[in-house]
Amino acid sequence: MCHKQRNLVCFLENEDKSLTTHPVTSTNANSVILNTENPPAFLGCFRDVFMDSHLVLPVKAPEESGVQANITVGCSDKDKCIESPCQNRGRCVSQGWRRHMCECHRPYEGNNCAEEYITARFGSNDLESYAVFSLDDDPGDSLIISMFLRTRQSSGLLLILANSTSQYLRLWLEDGRVKIQINNSETLVGRSAVSDGHFHLVTLKLERTAATLFQSAQSQGFMPIRHVEVHPGDLVFVGGLPDSRASASFGGYFKGCVQDLRINSKRLQFYPIATPVESYNLQEVIGVAEGCSSDNACAINPCLNGGVCYSMWDDFICNCPPSTAGQRCEEVKWCELSPCPATAVCQPLSQGFECLSNVTFRLESSVLHFHSNGNIKRSLTSISFSFRTRQSAATLLYAQKDSDYLTVYLLNSHLVMELQKDALTVSVQSPGPISDGEWHMVKLSMDNQTLNSKWMMAVDGGKEELSKSSGGDLGFLREGADVFLGGLSLDSGVNLSGCLGPVEIGGLLLPFHLDTELNLPRPQEEQFVRMNSNAAPRFGCWGATVCSPNPCQNEGLCDDLFDLHQCTCSPEWTGPLCKDPADPCISSPCIYGACTNLPSGFKCICEPGYSGEQCEAEVDICENSNCSQGATCLKGLLSYTCLCPQNLTGQYCELPQLPVATCQGTRWNYNCFNGGNCSEGDDACYCLPGFTGQW
Repeated sequence: MCHKQRNLVCFLENEDKSLTTHPVTSTNANSVILNTENPPAFLGCFRDVFMDSHLVLPVKAPEESGVQANITVGCSDKDKCIESPCQNRGRCVSQGWRRHMCECHRPYEGNNCAEEYITARFGSNDLESYAVFSLDDDPGDSLIISMFLRTRQSSGLLLILANSTSQYLRLWLEDGRVKIQINNSETLVGRSAVSDGHFHLVTLKLERTAATLFQSAQSQGFMPIRHVEVHPGDLVFVGGLPDSRASASFGGYFKGCVQDLRINSKRLQFYPIATPVESYNLQEVIGVAEGCSSDNACAINPCLNGGVCYSMWDDFICNCPPSTAGQRCEEVKWCELSPCPATAVCQPLSQGFECLSNVTFRLESSVLHFHSNGNIKRSLTSISFSFRTRQSAATLLYAQKDSDYLTVYLLNSHLVMELQKDALTVSVQSPGPISDGEWHMVKLSMDNQTLNSKWMMAVDGGKEELSKSSGGDLGFLREGADVFLGGLSLDSGVNLSGCLGPVEIGGLLLPFHLDTELNLPRPQEEQFVRMNSNAAPRFGCWGATVCSPNPCQNEGLCDDLFDLHQCTCSPEWTGPLCKDPADPCISSPCIYGACTNLPSGFKCICEPGYSGEQCEAEVDICENSNCSQGATCLKGLLSYTCLCPQNLTGQYCELPQLPVATCQGTRWNYNCFNGGNCSEGDDACYCLPGFTGQW
């Protein structure tokens, strides 16, 4: 190890030349000449070099003399790794005196990891592209295929290993995940998608009877396999096969970028780098471009409805104007544009909008007439609507084309649907009456989608009633049929008194509003259109004015129950219109008593023990008792008794309690009560006036 001192000189390594210092020979004591043949350059330090007793080194020669290059005074062994010579996150490893080595992260290479493997672009502008390599050695028992992958396509062929007779290893994308097939049988699919437009390091490791797929350092799956034998002369197809039909079996040609493709430690370079590395031979390359450029996805302006396109790698993003949404601004938020009149509510659809409202039909109203716009392609297999009425018989909907017809009507307050198509008639009826003035939701639909199917009716989401016979769908309404609401035809007039909510046939609305009444035209392709522009439907649901003027007499209150009223009468009156005097005793107002009618009301005669206006209060019989102070009143059913304290007596405890005398008789001892005195002769008591008895 050399240290800086006065008589040392250091020969340095030069970045431009391998070594610029030269051995010297001497012709005389004062001259130094260059040797014309350059042996391997010396890297190190000299000290006290004399020739013919003259100091040759260290000597500081003038720069213009040209006799010295990359020589410094002193002897430094500074570690080159301190200067961080390795680029792109490469790891510097010291190799001894003033030497180092860079361990490079993929996809970088070179002495200082400064060179990046050239990326290959496949499928640029959706063109077919592929490359073919040939193997010139036997990779051995362990086969590791790895590459950096970047794509936004969910499918496409990545790599195939093939010999003269078969393709024994295949890698392709399916649903954005890497899929592997070995020996035409064993199949493994990665867990994570790689089609997000970012680079992913994909590695397939085959070790005799096992295959493992990795994405970066994460295992994506494992499977046992039969041993794969790879021989010199086998071909590697990357990105596709020469036969486009064969490539289509694996999702078509790959569209994206591949970088730093390797089989074991040997590279498969589409465009070689300057650093010499072991690589397999490139046999053919078709449509593969250098780099990883993006297609200009905005060239065809994919953004709709005025959206502005911004290009991303193999993708685009649309800056959508207000009231639009979706990747391509294809979803217009029509209802945010307020397309409906004030009498309607906007309902957004996938390709447009509808304006929903209720409409009131009276005998003076007009029947509403509809046609298809001629663009209806869907199958018409259902009818849905809501209604309210108190009519027991009325026509809600009628449609006809030639001999085919559909009618929905009320009969004896039951809802009936009748359909005739191709001489087949189907009828289904609601289980109970529904002309009660309440809203009811009705759903009519085919039991199945076959040509001949039974029809079902469900009212308010209840049990479905099934038709007895089978019939067809409503396809005759798609073009040329007349559809009427509220009556059988324009000429016959309205025979419905009530309200209809939104009516849909096959999910398509029969619009109550004309297109000219909307702020924006409906954009959806399939539509029913209202035909009679002279009709003026009354929007909303309005019942008859049954409470104006008030039909309830004697200050009764009128309740509007939709086309029906109900009177709430004062207590003095009764009857539907509160015009009949009320019997106040009918309601048995006396709780514990008998009710008697009076001109001004009623009077209650209470049972014993009860009081109050309605004999509702139990009488407290002790409340006004005659028991003296200090006595306790004991309640009975209709009377009471007084419980006296020791010093009182009498019915109401109003008398003082007199003393008791204890006497000794000739036969026994006895007591004389209430102030009585003992009698010595006959074992008896002498009573005070007002008291009698032996004792």
